[in-house]
Amino acid sequence: MTSMETVTLFRPVGLEELYLIKGSGWKAFPPRLPDQPIFYPVTNEGYAAQIARDWNTKTGSRHGYVTRFEVNADYVSRFDRKVVGGREHEELWVPAEELEEFNRNIVGPVVVTQRFLPTE
Repeated sequence: MTSMETVTLFRPVGLEELYLIKGSGWKAFPPRLPDQPIFYPVTNEGYAAQIARDWNTKTGSRHGYVTRFEVNADYVSRFDRKVVGGREHEELWVPAEELEEFNRNIVGPVVVTQRFLPTE
């Protein structure tokens, strides 16, 4: 039996997206909206928490969550990593049309590691 190498990624989500992930049995991210051409998981939990806390709590349901998941390392190596601020702001850019295949390469469940509620 061989073991597959995986990469740990994180994704900040709001309550609406979290419900869709739960609906998949904690195995997949929902399709992107037409105006969202890129699915961008991030490479570290601190950056995901920053987005969930500072962005997700100010829009939509005003709840932010950090999810963690493992992806097949061979598969995920095909996507560009982009630094979009400081060096800790690293994202993986997955074209929206690749998301279904990306989801098939998730190994194990998507888990919630942090929760941020709205502040008044």
